Amino acid sequence: MDVAVIQMVSQTDLALNLARARALLEQASEVGARLAVLPENFAALGRRDVAAIARAEAQGTGPVLPALRQCARDFGLWLVAGTVPLPPEGAPDAQPRACSLLLDDTGRTVARYDKIHLFDVDVQDDRARYRESDDYGHGHNLVVADTPVGRLGLSVCYDLRFPELYARLRDAGAELISAPSAFTAVTGAAHWEVLIRARAIETQCYLLAAAQGGEHPGPRHTHGQSAIVDPWGRLLTQHQTGEAVLLGSRDAVEQASIRERMPVQMHRRIFSQAAMRPAPIAE
Repeated sequence: MDVAVIQMVSQTDLALNLARARALLEQASEVGARLAVLPENFAALGRRDVAAIARAEAQGTGPVLPALRQCARDFGLWLVAGTVPLPPEGAPDAQPRACSLLLDDTGRTVARYDKIHLFDVDVQDDRARYRESDDYGHGHNLVVADTPVGRLGLSVCYDLRFPELYARLRDAGAELISAPSAFTAVTGAAHWEVLIRARAIETQCYLLAAAQGGEHPGPRHTHGQSAIVDPWGRLLTQHQTGEAVLLGSRDAVEQASIRERMPVQMHRRIFSQAAMRPAPIAE
């Protein structure tokens, strides 16, 4: 088992969330995972002080990044660190970004993806109104990086509704795509499985969908159903609600066969003109 998807039910206590993340990552390492994906906002879900958290992390005085780097070293894992609030690179006083970091097994940052699409929508649930842009700024760049289990494209949650992003990740050579998420119970029940399977089918990539799944302060209820989806759109494993460690393997031979037998990348005739900068490919 070379990939692990972690499902959490994060609260507003940073220390508690970090402790739970560490315990779940340790479980993943014990069964041989080489790459693990944490869910969106795994450490700070529901916090209203994200700007302060971002400043502390950027200055090296926050608890989140040191804890993640220690996990990577202790467990010999590559980590997709869900999302962590961080200021834009080179602009420490700017509005934070919802940042998905890829760390190698020494704790070094290999790649950084700032979430491009922000969840500013109205939902028919107890909270009703979500405005992610109140706390975060938009990212701009696509990011793909090499890992021990294949070339990984990075995405986050609401990005799943924008297939042009995933087409660009495939163009950049992605073989797996991470999608740390915190879908609401309402939108998740309607669209989550359809979206993660569609993005896997379209790109012929493995989709590593690590979700929040349960009740959070706020009030907030997330859908869960973390999953690993293969390039044919099959759900290799999934878990509805509560904490979980989901395990799977990338079959590179089968993936190559799927792409050869159905060469959709060669057959594309319509190309997105999405308003995003060219991808800086992290190696």
